[in-house]
Amino acid sequence: MKNSYNIIKGAVVTEKSTAQGAEGKYVFWVDTKANKKEVKEAVEKVFNVTVLGVNTQKVPGKLKRMGRTSGKRPTRKKAYVTLKQGDTIEIFEGV
Repeated sequence: MKNSYNIIKGAVVTEKSTAQGAEGKYVFWVDTKANKKEVKEAVEKVFNVTVLGVNTQKVPGKLKRMGRTSGKRPTRKKAYVTLKQGDTIEIFEGV
């Protein structure tokens, strides 16, 4: 199994994701090769909460231009994590 801190890349902080935090749902950027089981175990270990469900979504990278040169942003993966009633994650509380 991979290291839990390598699976979770960071939190997705948008208006929509912070509104879902009130319902017990949190959104994270995760490793593209991680599966739902690994994401669940990582969130439970890092934040000491009980995870009820995990939904994942791949976000394809966009083509971007800068002058004559063009490049591609990397493909990333989001994980929507649903927690047990009453559990919260502290990093989202101050947002």
